[in-house]
Amino acid sequence: MSDQPIIFEEWQTADGTLIAVARLNAPKALNSLSLEMIRLLTPQLRRWAEDDRVGAVWLEAEGDKAFCAGGDIVALYRSMTEPQAVSAGETFFAEEYQLDYLIHTFPKPVVCWGHGIVMGGGMGIMEGASHRVVTEGSRLAMPEITIGLYPDVGAGWFLNRTPGRTGLFLGLTGARMNGADALFVGLADRFIRHELKPAVVTELKQRSWLGEDAHGVVSSVLRQYEQQSADALPESPVRTHYDEINRVTDADSLDAVIRQLGELAGGEGWVAKATRSLANASPTSLALVWRHLQGCRHDSLREVLDKELVLSRNCLSKGEFAEGIRALLIDKDQQPRWHYASLAEMDSAWIDDFFKP
Repeated sequence: MSDQPIIFEEWQTADGTLIAVARLNAPKALNSLSLEMIRLLTPQLRRWAEDDRVGAVWLEAEGDKAFCAGGDIVALYRSMTEPQAVSAGETFFAEEYQLDYLIHTFPKPVVCWGHGIVMGGGMGIMEGASHRVVTEGSRLAMPEITIGLYPDVGAGWFLNRTPGRTGLFLGLTGARMNGADALFVGLADRFIRHELKPAVVTELKQRSWLGEDAHGVVSSVLRQYEQQSADALPESPVRTHYDEINRVTDADSLDAVIRQLGELAGGEGWVAKATRSLANASPTSLALVWRHLQGCRHDSLREVLDKELVLSRNCLSKGEFAEGIRALLIDKDQQPRWHYASLAEMDSAWIDDFFKP
């Protein structure tokens, strides 16, 4: 296996059209997105956008555990704690968001095969794709509240476009979704059994592309295999608990919402498990999620990403994010010492500063 963090290929179709392939290739790190990967993928996508021979782009990952479990937060920790690396974090976020925007606005079909774990930075890549495929093994989440960050990579845009207040619920709890959940909330387009992936690829190669609408070619193939996968589609807990999710996130203050969410944590099942994460969440992160999603409701994707770059830069310098990573991944003591231990203690000026350029 190649030691390159991303492998690029070009599959030739029956009529000579190319399907351009980018395969994330760091399976031992759950294909976590590094600055090196971003700097390989961004210019390659730009070349493919300009290449008339390329009809579509296919994004996938090596291994069966994860498409992409998020950004390389250990490298981000170094940028916050080592003086010589201080600018690396800002560079990472700036270039990551440029990549996300490029995928969202790509002029050709982009198929993302989102099998396994898709979290954080992986969601940033997947959500920009025009054809987002999930499988029986997909596990999607924006779990930043547990590391002192907030859902970024355009989440201020895509979580605000989910039905009801499911986006707020997912952002505040970091709840894990399965493939059916992702379809229900509009964060995926097709559910296809993972074992059918080689057949999907073969069918795409055999299709005629010249003179055809490329998006239509891709959609017709994916639709065919989605129909063959209907018996494997799991129940969607988000759909099942939709009314309850809307009820507990309906309040005029963050304190009230968190209190209502907390009332569910003592029960059983998916909702209880999702809300129990609040016990370990950074109160600062919860406040950032609340303020950010409210402030982005009517923004374009470009405006959201610009706001998130300001927010993320401030997260690098204010200590909460570094402490969250330390507790989870560096010292692994699972005992983060948050700047404020509760929402009740929090000074609003502390949160205001995160939103200032």
